[in-house]
Amino acid sequence: MKRALFPGSFDPITNGHFDIIKRGIKLFDEVVVAIGINADKNYMFSLEERKRFIEEAFKDQPKVKVVTYKGLTIDFCKEIDSKFILRGLRNPADFEFEKAIAHTNRRLSKIETVFLLTAAKTSFISSSIVRDVIRNNGDYTVLVPDSVRVK
Repeated sequence: MKRALFPGSFDPITNGHFDIIKRGIKLFDEVVVAIGINADKNYMFSLEERKRFIEEAFKDQPKVKVVTYKGLTIDFCKEIDSKFILRGLRNPADFEFEKAIAHTNRRLSKIETVFLLTAAKTSFISSSIVRDVIRNNGDYTVLVPDSVRVK
């Protein structure tokens, strides 16, 4: 089975993430969306909310699993027998940052990183932009899957 791990904080999942996952399931037998747990980070949405947003967005897609993890991504890849890490790239800055991580992961393991360019229509979206729109009572719904609802 070709399994890819798509790691992130997904605070919240955006239409950009959604697009990468949908395209990833065409390339892999399974895409494991892995929400990293970082106790030092201050999230807008709880871990349970973030997990629910993603599960609901992909409820009809059996090739997508949603899990949480702590620690190094490559260690979690080994734990779930994933030989690939899936990452989306929005811009050159993303590429430089992700390239360094991919080289490090490859040096420390045999895990390959597969990059997909985000669609032009979602390349400007980031979770931090979505959070800022939400904080300022803007219409965030055009930036996220329908499963993301703010109370």
